[in-house]
Amino acid sequence: MGTLQVRVKPRSSRRGVLGCRDGILEVAVHSPPEGGKANQELIEVLSKELGVPKSELSLQSGEKSRNKVVSVTGLGDGELQEKLGGAR
Repeated sequence: MGTLQVRVKPRSSRRGVLGCRDGILEVAVHSPPEGGKANQELIEVLSKELGVPKSELSLQSGEKSRNKVVSVTGLGDGELQEKLGGAR
């Protein structure tokens, strides 16, 4: 199981992986950070970017923070880095 440190940018006009800054993956989402909407959209964006089902992604910490840790079942850290290209 691999993990990703993620910083979410809610209410963004763009949606997707923006890149990596200081070892933290930056992801923009359209949804506001209310009622778990931004977290749900984050999982959707990462699922699409990594090519894995949403059920293999889970939020480990940071439910109410912009900084989060997401675990990915079935992929190691090396595979995550490979799938994200230079973004990680």
